[in-house]
Amino acid sequence: MPKIRGNAGEKWGRVTPQRTDDYIQGVQNPRTSWQQATSAAEGNYQAGVQQAITEKRFGKGVQKAGDQKWQSKAVELGGQRFGPGVQAGVSAYQAGFAPYGQIIESTQLPPRYPKGDPRNIARVGAIATALRNKKIKG
Repeated sequence: MPKIRGNAGEKWGRVTPQRTDDYIQGVQNPRTSWQQATSAAEGNYQAGVQQAITEKRFGKGVQKAGDQKWQSKAVELGGQRFGPGVQAGVSAYQAGFAPYGQIIESTQLPPRYPKGDPRNIARVGAIATALRNKKIKG
């Protein structure tokens, strides 16, 4: 009968951080293309999501985890990673937002009315519609 060592978690936490170079090499030299393998697995993904919906696994997972787990991890890990992560993502953010910024700047807005006039909501609607169309059509 297989046995799990009592110190497996401790050993994992001690040894794994020393494998950063192995991690980077694995990312840079995958055995198979992530894009190809993931695209080929789309049917499996869809079936798995449908099964999870049927079994109501999302809600069960939320109840099991509770608020304390995500909050403690977000503070403990996210607090350290947030700033550097944002800085590392500036160019990707700019590139991702650029097409939507162009849509916003090129959208013809209806006339502006006095502050508080309910007709001003049509201006918001014009932007929302234009952005949604961009997202759907790509």
